Amino acid sequence: MLLQMENEDLLIRLRGVSMLREHKKVLSDVNLEVRKGDFIAVTGPNGGGKTTLLRIILRLLAPTGGSVEYFSGGQPVKRLSIGYLPQKNMTDSSFPLSVRDVVASGLLGIKVADRAEVERRTSEMLRAVGLEEKSGSPIGELSGGQFQRTLLARALVAKPDVLVLDEPLSYLDKHFEHRIYDIIASLPKDVTVILVSHEMTTIASMASRHVIVDHTVKECHSGSHMVHYDCSDECDCPECSATHRLEGQSV
Repeated sequence: MLLQMENEDLLIRLRGVSMLREHKKVLSDVNLEVRKGDFIAVTGPNGGGKTTLLRIILRLLAPTGGSVEYFSGGQPVKRLSIGYLPQKNMTDSSFPLSVRDVVASGLLGIKVADRAEVERRTSEMLRAVGLEEKSGSPIGELSGGQFQRTLLARALVAKPDVLVLDEPLSYLDKHFEHRIYDIIASLPKDVTVILVSHEMTTIASMASRHVIVDHTVKECHSGSHMVHYDCSDECDCPECSATHRLEGQSV
C-alpha cells in the first residue's frame, strides 16, 4: 500500500541524465524524483548546471543521455501542468505585448470556462503581484522588478500542479520579495515547487527538500542545512560539505 501511494505521488523522474555542451560536461548521471507536494530548494555554484537542470525537467532541452519521465496517478503521461518563471535574461521584454497580455498567455492551452474567466483570473494575478495599474503598459516600459513580477503572474495564473522558479527574487525590492514569499506560502499543499535562488535563508525554511547542483545532483538530508552561502560550519550533511565551501561566492 505504501509503495502504491509513493508511485501515485510521483510526478517527474530523471534517470541517468547527462548533458554535454561543446564537448564539456554540464551535467552527469543525474537521478532525481519529484513528488506531489515537494518544495525543492535548488542551490549550487554559478555554472554548476542549475538552469540546465530546470530546462531538462521542463523538456525545453533534450539531455545528451538518460531519460525524463512524467507521471500522473502512477501512470506515465506526456505532459504535466507546469508553470515556469525563467531568468529575466532568458526572456525578450521588447516584444509588443501589454502586461495583461503576458499574464493571460499563461492560460493558453488551458481549459477555461470563457473569456470572462480569463479576465477574472488575469486580474486576480495582477492584484497578487501589485501590477493592476500597469496592466495596459507595454512590457518594454517596465522596470526589471515589474517585468519579473509579470512573469511570475504568468507562471501562476493557470494554477499549475508544478511550479518551476528560476531566480524568482531577481530585481525585486524587499517589499515585493516578502510578497513573493507570501504568494508561495499560500499555494495549495499539493502544489509542487522547484525553486532556484541565491536568497535562500527564508526559502530554505519553506522547503521540504534541498538539492545541490554542481555538474551532478546531490540531496542534502541534514535537518540543520539552511543553504547559506557558506554553510560548511553549521551543516553536518556530507553531500554539501565540498560544494558549499565557497566563501565569498554566490551559490
